[in-house]
Amino acid sequence: MRYLRNTNTDPYFNMAFDEYALEQLPLDEPLFFLWQNRPSVIVGLNQDVYAEVDIDYLQQHDIALVRRVTGGGAVYHDLGNLNYTIVGRTTQLEHDYPEYTRHMLYALQALGIQAELSGRNDILVDGRKVSGYAKRVYKDRLMVHGTLMYDVDIARLTAALTPSKEKLCSKGIASVRSRVANLKDYLPHLADIHALQQALERHLSNEYADAEYLLDDAQQQAIAMLGQSKFASAEWIYNRRRPATLQYSARLACGTVEVHLEISGTHLSSCRFYGDFLGNLSAADIEQMLVGCEYSPSGIAQCLAQCNIAQYFDGVTLNDLIQLLYPNT
Repeated sequence: MRYLRNTNTDPYFNMAFDEYALEQLPLDEPLFFLWQNRPSVIVGLNQDVYAEVDIDYLQQHDIALVRRVTGGGAVYHDLGNLNYTIVGRTTQLEHDYPEYTRHMLYALQALGIQAELSGRNDILVDGRKVSGYAKRVYKDRLMVHGTLMYDVDIARLTAALTPSKEKLCSKGIASVRSRVANLKDYLPHLADIHALQQALERHLSNEYADAEYLLDDAQQQAIAMLGQSKFASAEWIYNRRRPATLQYSARLACGTVEVHLEISGTHLSSCRFYGDFLGNLSAADIEQMLVGCEYSPSGIAQCLAQCNIAQYFDGVTLNDLIQLLYPNT
């Protein structure tokens, strides 16, 4: 794969970098880049920050709060964490998505780590999470990005993230701390995180046989502007705060989905989805389709009949979604 180099550690710039790479770069062939953020919490596209993050703790410790363009759960980044992004064109998503996720798995295994894929979007070593990844589709393009915990401050990670007790109990796990591990403990032959970055870059670029992609000044400026105008804006970061009259949640194939509905007469006047669920496209599209819909199983079915639900909620059918939205059926 071709590679980019991104040395910026500003999390708003880096979220913009991901989106720009997915939507704007030529992508004649797949490319990847490895990058880091200063201390920050990155929430998933569909999450309510007030339910996932200790905002007071973040402010007290100068930890940035950022929202990404992909689903999944909240993650903590610092300079002990190495992130990766892989982007390219796709004509067979069901084939290409697993292929993209395996690139990093094989790279870690090449370094001597007994890593394995687990669940919807985790990489585990000795049963503990060292990486989580997520995806986004844009037209005929696919992005997979994820974390690699090398020497992350676990105490800060634990304090900053506040996952629901239900999520932890459902997995039979006592705390966030017991679920995660640092790769440093499994890579004694590497001096530091920079050595890890270099080793991964060599492997993924086929020992640099694949060419480097260089951004010009105009592209760098466009990314910086996007980072400030969109990703650093309060509207983008906090825009999924919960209103609502009806609230339902379920554990579906895509992850935990919580829906908040407002009903005006017999029709939906507002619909918002929250959770750590994964999908190719933004669930905001479904929210918009449902506004004005008759609030009944048949009304919902008619409203969404032409929509491929699995594009927004991995592995979920229309009937699954109706059951969530109208659980009395």
